[in-house]
Amino acid sequence: MAYIKYKELAHYFNFYKQLDIGTLPKYVTDYISEGEKINAVYSTLRDKCLFSDRKIILFDRRGGLFGLFENKIHFFPYNNISSSAIVYRKTSATLLFTMNSGYQLKLNFINLKPEEKTYLRKVYYKMIEKVTN
Repeated sequence: MAYIKYKELAHYFNFYKQLDIGTLPKYVTDYISEGEKINAVYSTLRDKCLFSDRKIILFDRRGGLFGLFENKIHFFPYNNISSSAIVYRKTSATLLFTMNSGYQLKLNFINLKPEEKTYLRKVYYKMIEKVTN
């Protein structure tokens, strides 16, 4: 029997700002299907995390030296999530997901106010409703 250990994604993502859905850049909205609804978008300085009613999309932007960027876009459909958890701390929250393949995803949200934690909980709950249906 072989054992493959999957490396967690997103240890380096510390989302600190929620973005207004109406002002998203075109490169973000290009990955939304017709009829798909955006629930929330969070951002780091360069990266973005989008929660729709169907999937999580991570826009991982690396580089910047001499204006050269590498863009990696990760898609996580809700029907591929096998388990999840939300961890609250004083001013932060972490979403933990395990995919059907064993792949693990960890998203950190920092410098949250109480009302921002409440909103994140609502987004998480919408997501879990899709996972369990």
